[in-house]
Amino acid sequence: MQPDPVLIRIGPIAIYWYGVLIVSGAVLAAYIASRLSSRNGHDPEISWNLLLVVLFTGVIGARIYHIISSWDYYRMNPGEMFGLQMSGFGIYGAVLGGLVGLWGFAKYYKLRFLEWSDYVAPGLLLAQAIGRWGNFFNKELFGPPTDLPWGIYIPPENRVAPGLPAEYANFEYFHPTFFYESSLNFIGFLVLLYLARNWRRNRLYGDIFFVYGLIYPVIRFFIEGYFRPDAWKIAGVPTAQWVSIILFVFFGSLMFVRHKLQRPSMVYTPGAPWSPTAEGDASEASTVESEAQPMADDPEGANPGS
Repeated sequence: MQPDPVLIRIGPIAIYWYGVLIVSGAVLAAYIASRLSSRNGHDPEISWNLLLVVLFTGVIGARIYHIISSWDYYRMNPGEMFGLQMSGFGIYGAVLGGLVGLWGFAKYYKLRFLEWSDYVAPGLLLAQAIGRWGNFFNKELFGPPTDLPWGIYIPPENRVAPGLPAEYANFEYFHPTFFYESSLNFIGFLVLLYLARNWRRNRLYGDIFFVYGLIYPVIRFFIEGYFRPDAWKIAGVPTAQWVSIILFVFFGSLMFVRHKLQRPSMVYTPGAPWSPTAEGDASEASTVESEAQPMADDPEGANPGS
């Protein structure tokens, strides 16, 4: 029996597995963010309010990325660009859209963007691991043909999707690419969660998210290179591999430069939520201290300009 992409139908309304898994992953991500942020003194409700914003902007970004990657199809079928269909989402677009939502939310509520990106990062990879199972129910995101025991059966109509080699129509079992990426994402989630809970020394705000920016591009580079025959390509190379290389270099360089600078405002302080008022007070205290230093050196309070 083959998996049905629809979980349940209520009259004319269909609830898709893909949508349920995406929302479930997002809820778990919000729960993890609420736990991590509350350890640093934040109200857990902030994460649940953030969830609605990030889920909305993430879905929009994911859909736009997919439309761009499949433009040859959608320019001929513009009516299918947007709708309630639960397929056709690009992870990189989802992450970018979610970051835009997080940035806007943080700016509006006067939160520190990099601090909250750290709280969000572990759950983000977990949500990706869960969401990938939507591809299983949609019978998509499979790799080359295989006779391995864990190969998955793909119906004939799904073997002739745009971008797939024509000879795939002659095979029945294929590599479960979605499962490979889901498993690697889950391992990455465990790494990020461990770092978020235990990395204290020499940690800067944003480091956990930057590590995400190193881990996921490596996963995606591997998956795209070996298990995505339908990948969107530029100059013969999967576009996601180009993006992965750029992101890995960008986040790696950013971490290196920031740790070289090591400014006090960047340093992660466990148990203390950042606030713009606190940072302003720190700057003011630093200024007062520097102005008071000459008087400390001159007990008579002499002023050369007087």
